[in-house]
Amino acid sequence: MPIPTPAMVTTDCAVFRVSEHKLEVLLIARANAPFAGCWALPGGFLEPDETLAECAARELVEETGVVPDYLEQLASYGDPGRDPRGRTVTIAYLGLKSDTAQSLAAADDAADARWFAVSSLPSLAFDHARIIADALTRLRAKLSYSSIALKLLPAEFPLSALQNVCEAILGHPLDKRNFRKQILGLGVVEDTGRRQRLGQHRPAMLYRAATTRGIQIFR
Repeated sequence: MPIPTPAMVTTDCAVFRVSEHKLEVLLIARANAPFAGCWALPGGFLEPDETLAECAARELVEETGVVPDYLEQLASYGDPGRDPRGRTVTIAYLGLKSDTAQSLAAADDAADARWFAVSSLPSLAFDHARIIADALTRLRAKLSYSSIALKLLPAEFPLSALQNVCEAILGHPLDKRNFRKQILGLGVVEDTGRRQRLGQHRPAMLYRAATTRGIQIFR
């Protein structure tokens, strides 16, 4: 009877942001084999003394310099042959980043790090295209039962910014009047009493998160 070969364990992070009305995902150019030079999700091998979440956060910082505003476990991927180095099981994480101004710092196993629009991704290493697709499906689904969209915004924001985030995630426009009416009716945001001038338009009211109850209208 053959002796079982232990599987290697890794984590990978699909981190999203919304920039200029586009949903983007963070990728690295791999510095080493396999798939050297190819684009991939930030990730790496689990250390003996860390949890899966600690590994995901560490690899993300080491390879891109990004500290996510939100990180949750997505799914596990362990199909035979997904990694040329041997049997590897990866635990994927869904992450969000609200600060679009933060600069990237590729290091460790990453030769480069960039944000890519999810609508125009490059060819990806391993099964990372599948992981990104699953992460996007999860993110869109969570709009219907959580306030996750607020994780992609600063502490205070105009309602137009929240609508922009939801439209970028869903990939289609939402009616402005209905959006505002339903958001305010749900009570998930509250008026701060402050205003922000946007271009030549009249100052817009600023809102903040008021509850963790689900936002159930973004479909």
